[in-house]
Amino acid sequence: MPSTTSSHGSEADPVDPRDAPSLLDLALRHRSWCSENGAVASNERLEFLGDAILGLVVTDHLYRTAADMSEGVLARHRSELVSAAALAEVARSVELGAALSLGKGEEATGGRDKTSILADGMEAVIGGVYLDGGIGAATTLVLHLLDARIDEVLYGG
Repeated sequence: MPSTTSSHGSEADPVDPRDAPSLLDLALRHRSWCSENGAVASNERLEFLGDAILGLVVTDHLYRTAADMSEGVLARHRSELVSAAALAEVARSVELGAALSLGKGEEATGGRDKTSILADGMEAVIGGVYLDGGIGAATTLVLHLLDARIDEVLYGG
């Protein structure tokens, strides 16, 4: 009797895994590329999820590590850490722009270095990591990527 919990590629699995993008592929797909390639799914849903995960992880970390700070100060620090500028800086440090799938127009206008595109891509990657590995993996990634920036915000200025 065939199992209903079989792995990808088996007869009981109605979805061919080659038809579905990996979470990483999806996270790197800007909507401009998608509209030029058959209206396939973009990274926008993962970006939405990643934004929430990023906010949760940073909020939790600040709450636990800065017990002497008021709510207002914590909120300002969180805002600085999750801003588009901060995320784009992190994306540049890991060369995320080079991995993004962009449409011809975005490519021609320097989209690989646009703050909004890089920040959105970073959020989408965080969303993908969360879906693939759970909150622990997402927390590890976020804190690793933002470690120096968190220290700077909390202790250096």
